[in-house]
Amino acid sequence: MPDEHPENVSPDPRVVSGKRRSEDQEQGLRPQRLDDIIGQDRVIENLKILVGAAKKRKEPLDHILFYGPPGLGKTTLSHVMGKEMGVNVRPTAGPSIERAGDLAAILTHLREGDILFIDEIHRLGKAVEEILYPAMEDFVLDIVVGKGPAAKNVRLNLPKFTVVGATTRLALLTGALRSRFGAVYRLDLYDNESMVKIVTRAAPLLKTPIDEGGARMIGSRSRGTPRIALRLLKRVRDFAQERADGKITAEVADQALDLLGIDHLGLDDIDRRVLATIIDKFDGGPVGLETIAASITEEADTIEDVCEPYLLTLGFLDRTPRGRVAQRRAYEHMGRPFNNRLQQQSLL
Repeated sequence: MPDEHPENVSPDPRVVSGKRRSEDQEQGLRPQRLDDIIGQDRVIENLKILVGAAKKRKEPLDHILFYGPPGLGKTTLSHVMGKEMGVNVRPTAGPSIERAGDLAAILTHLREGDILFIDEIHRLGKAVEEILYPAMEDFVLDIVVGKGPAAKNVRLNLPKFTVVGATTRLALLTGALRSRFGAVYRLDLYDNESMVKIVTRAAPLLKTPIDEGGARMIGSRSRGTPRIALRLLKRVRDFAQERADGKITAEVADQALDLLGIDHLGLDDIDRRVLATIIDKFDGGPVGLETIAASITEEADTIEDVCEPYLLTLGFLDRTPRGRVAQRRAYEHMGRPFNNRLQQQSLL
């Protein structure tokens, strides 16, 4: 069964976007076991305990919710959990479950212990959620047969299964749905050493020779996101084959990434345009998200979901009640003089 959905593939053309794109569907690069996963040590250790305890009790896993920025491995972890438990993973996405009947059809085809993976679970409709609640709690499916006075409620028993949900926006999940998950884990951006290991592991799988300098160059510009690292590795591989001897070195990677417009911190043209707009057009802020989006003719959602999380992590931006404010590090990165007086006024 395919684990990617057209509804969940992003049209975002940016190579540093963490959102899934069609080119990212390369199954051979995915870890197959928890021991194969690099980084996210605390989450992985907790998952090992969860799996080990469930196996000893011979029970399905508790319902699990993964949340965090896109591209950090939420989908990969759901499939790894299936491998660890020796069960099938039935993937779907919140936007693709439009009606309660769609979910009912999925639930009735599950087997004992199966994992139902729901990506973008925050986008489930209210009517669909109402069907999911008793299914998660009591493993029953309540359906209404007929219409009007002749309608009657029928309850079907379901095999015990596990829901693994993934979301980039935990705040959009209703409290009722969130409370149904027994284990909730946040995935954070990866550190540089983990990113280097991920690139080093993936290169041989892509049949691409790479040295430590090349791996470090790619890893350091990947915004702490494995999906971006693998995407950049493929683009640098193309460059190495066409403009070098096929091997990725630090110099080759640097040239390739410069050509892609990705600087040493992993910022691309849109990131720099966001910073330049706040600093140059609005004196460092505060300025609203919609105003920034209109100024650079970019979608507000793209700025909020892709640009801002990383710029906030770098300490380049601050969110205030009045809008976005550029910080000293942003001025330094953009080569602009920092005006502390304006900064103090904007935070008042």
